Amino acid sequence: MARTELQWLKHLITCHDKELNELRRWDDYYEGEQPLSYMAPELIQELDERVRQVVIEWPRLVVDSVEERLDVEGFRYGKQAEADADLWRIWQFNDMDEQSQQGHVDALVMKRSYAIVGSNEDDPQTPIITVESALNVYAERDPRTRKVRAAVKRWSEESGEGQVDHAALYLPDANVWWVKVKGEWIEDPDYQRDDHELGEVLVEPIVNRPRLKRPDGVSELKPIVPISDAACKMATDMMVSGEFHAVPRRYAIGVGEEDFQDQEGRPISALRRIIGRIWAIPKHKAEDGVEVGQFPEANLTNFHETLRLLAMMVASLAGLPSRFLGHATDNPASADAIRSDESRLVKRSERKQRAFGGSWERVMRLVLLVRDGEVPGEAMSLETLWRDASTPTVAQKADAAVKLYTGKIVPLRQTREDLGYTQVQIDRMEEEDERAAESAFQRVMAGDLAALTGPKPPQEPADEPSDPVPVG
Repeated sequence: MARTELQWLKHLITCHDKELNELRRWDDYYEGEQPLSYMAPELIQELDERVRQVVIEWPRLVVDSVEERLDVEGFRYGKQAEADADLWRIWQFNDMDEQSQQGHVDALVMKRSYAIVGSNEDDPQTPIITVESALNVYAERDPRTRKVRAAVKRWSEESGEGQVDHAALYLPDANVWWVKVKGEWIEDPDYQRDDHELGEVLVEPIVNRPRLKRPDGVSELKPIVPISDAACKMATDMMVSGEFHAVPRRYAIGVGEEDFQDQEGRPISALRRIIGRIWAIPKHKAEDGVEVGQFPEANLTNFHETLRLLAMMVASLAGLPSRFLGHATDNPASADAIRSDESRLVKRSERKQRAFGGSWERVMRLVLLVRDGEVPGEAMSLETLWRDASTPTVAQKADAAVKLYTGKIVPLRQTREDLGYTQVQIDRMEEEDERAAESAFQRVMAGDLAALTGPKPPQEPADEPSDPVPVG
């Protein structure tokens, strides 16, 4: 039985609400706002005034180390040798350099983000693309085709009567805007519904680690969070130990409870004496006098070693070089050592490029659909161009690119792309090449053959014969 538009809206909102708590949890870990784990509530209550949680933001490090290697540089049709200028113009118009970066971060953290395509009333040749958080957007897939069959975007706005809930419903043939009035959803009179009848939902999920049974993805933080919790607990314990044990604790024998009073003569609790780093016990009645001393300070090395072990576990699970976590401070022996150290991270980033690249290709097909009303056949072979995920030195990249070019394995344009030049820089270089070739041609036609062969090298002067040596 087909759902009505209102039924679709309520269904998608219900599904979205079920996973919001999980999504907010992953977001808190990335932002370093997660609650302290593994510590007894009673201890937290007792130490609340003196100790704060120490947050080690390994989740952010794990995500950013991958995201920093995900830079889109263009889109190319399968039969073209270079990136398509018009698609790149639309990408740049929508500030997708910045938005795609944010979308990649959210996808890595919260399993997925979303790209929404819409028409542009001011410039029909340049559709609008926005990247949205999974905290605001939810999409449902068709179990047969795995394509999005409906999606919703939710947001709230302040008004004179408080917050007003809004929603946008995306269906294959229409986009409909809604507002919640007195607990009921009605079509928003401030927005005109868009009956585009394109046959496609103009929403594309950008999914991290999709699996056959989990097409909506898995957070990159899932294996890291338990270890991060343990590290935060150990670091917090280390600060507690630094507060109470790293500084020598004093003791007093021959002092009773009645001797500990505040400035107004009121007894001080045992906890206040502990915080004051003084242990006191009364002597036996037969003894007299007071004995004062101190215990040796505690060594915090056990905490250091535990944190080092946890860091090694994070590096192993995330494919990070141990130097990224600050536990291997020696400089790499060579550039080859750097590449070997980062091999797993580079491969992981390349896998992300493949998965995210497919999503961006589908986004650009939606752009063509909105602009032209159809998707050309050549767009089915659209390819996303990425910047190299590895970190080779400039000399190594140049040497490899020149060898491939001089060996006639790749053309000059591909060589320049391999060297990391942008499409604008490459176009400018090709214009300079054309001007130089035209200038050389004109010089040849004028009789200057040096334009083809180049100037002759200067002749070295011949050695003058030495004067003959007289004989006799």
